[in-house]
Amino acid sequence: MMRVLRTGLAGLALLLAATGALAHKPSDSYLTLRGIGGSSDITVRWDVALRDLDYVLQLDRDNNGELTWGEVRQREAEITRLATSHLALSVAGQACAWDTMAPLQLDQHSDGTYAVLSLAAHCPSLDAGLRARYSLFFDVDPSHRGLVQWIAPGGTAAQALIFGTESAEQPLALQPAGAWDTLRQYLVDGVWHIWIGYDHILFLLSLLLPAVLVRQDGRWVGAPRFGGASREVLKVVTAFTLAHSITLSLAALEIISLPSRLVESAIAASVVFAALNNLRGTIESKRWVMAFAFGLIHGFGFASVLADLGLPQGALVLALVGFNVGVELGQLAIVAVFLPLAFALRGTQFYRVGVLKAGSVLVAMLAAWWLVQRLFDL
Repeated sequence: MMRVLRTGLAGLALLLAATGALAHKPSDSYLTLRGIGGSSDITVRWDVALRDLDYVLQLDRDNNGELTWGEVRQREAEITRLATSHLALSVAGQACAWDTMAPLQLDQHSDGTYAVLSLAAHCPSLDAGLRARYSLFFDVDPSHRGLVQWIAPGGTAAQALIFGTESAEQPLALQPAGAWDTLRQYLVDGVWHIWIGYDHILFLLSLLLPAVLVRQDGRWVGAPRFGGASREVLKVVTAFTLAHSITLSLAALEIISLPSRLVESAIAASVVFAALNNLRGTIESKRWVMAFAFGLIHGFGFASVLADLGLPQGALVLALVGFNVGVELGQLAIVAVFLPLAFALRGTQFYRVGVLKAGSVLVAMLAAWWLVQRLFDL
């Protein structure tokens, strides 16, 4: 056991520096782009996290770990220049010209303070079609995304768009998005969210690791049949899916709301509990119960992401269904890779000790660090 613990500690030391930022929600910025009827101008409200701007521009001049309004205001021109150099609106290859509409302001989001830019883009006639290219922070954080609400000239309904490294350039439709476009967009983001939701993935994998094993005389041995292991996986995944679908829907429809810090802390605690259970074997045949109970909490975490994207009121159900289906597809893709590989290795010392025990120690310690960061907002 001491060898397992030493292995976990060594791995943890390597991971903590690289994953400290994962204790908080992924890096996003929020843009509302609104076309002006009878004009080819586009107004832009752009919320960018101060922590991201500080990382790139070193806004904290006195290095005391706290940003003041004075430190931010003095760098307003640099912040605006950084932002506008990484967002290009164009018509038929001709770039729209940027203009500042109001001084920089600050606003509070669930995960901290954001700088708010008020801009306008002066474009040629929009008849040839409008395109946007977004690349803010991609060079330092490839997982960063720009979450856009686009309101076409003369329209009232917003179309949600997600700009990432794989979708850096997209057209801005001048006509309202169709049902399929809405469903597809939210489905893709659901898949993406589960793939970058490291705490969700670690919770699920912690529950699945013992699925290819059975307890005999107080120790883990390989499950005799693939079918039995598959049924264990199916029970866990189904329970997790059902639970988070319930709370995701309730939260997205604003029927139930919980504080973001409470939800994120509880998610980290769920990872710790699931990982430690693999060492003690307290809950063996009822892991699906754990998946359901903690899945209710994870659903609120999914809902916070969906709220940041913005639910189109005219297609609320489609967006909700698309996001939920996307989460499930992303989850099934993870299971499809995990299960055959784990079953093939189940009888080896490498899997029973290196993966299950040492891996669970590492996951528990990493999640415990997340829990401390989230509880105390470090």
